[in-house]
Amino acid sequence: MSAVTEASVIKMLKQCMDPEVPIDLWNLGLIYDIRITENENGSSHVMITMTLTTPGCAMKRHMAEDIQAKVKSLDNVGEVEVEFVCAPVWNTSMMSPEAREKLQIPDPGIIS
Repeated sequence: MSAVTEASVIKMLKQCMDPEVPIDLWNLGLIYDIRITENENGSSHVMITMTLTTPGCAMKRHMAEDIQAKVKSLDNVGEVEVEFVCAPVWNTSMMSPEAREKLQIPDPGIIS
């Protein structure tokens, strides 16, 4: 059995698109934490902590189900949990440079 790695989980998260913005959840900066623990049966439990671009996002359940389905498709993943948190509050500075470029949002480190 090969171990589940954070890199393999991130690769799957990059396939989970935000339903309203044409950017994946990872590059939007919505994923705050990934915890992988091994169960007694040798499978892995993956816990993903994330936020939303807006607190009342109606697509919360859809995003959680998409994450669970994609991450669970990895070999040796037994259980996937998605926890939503409100702090810290998401903002565009959390986006990857690639995501900001795609959406034409200036780099937060550059003052105009």
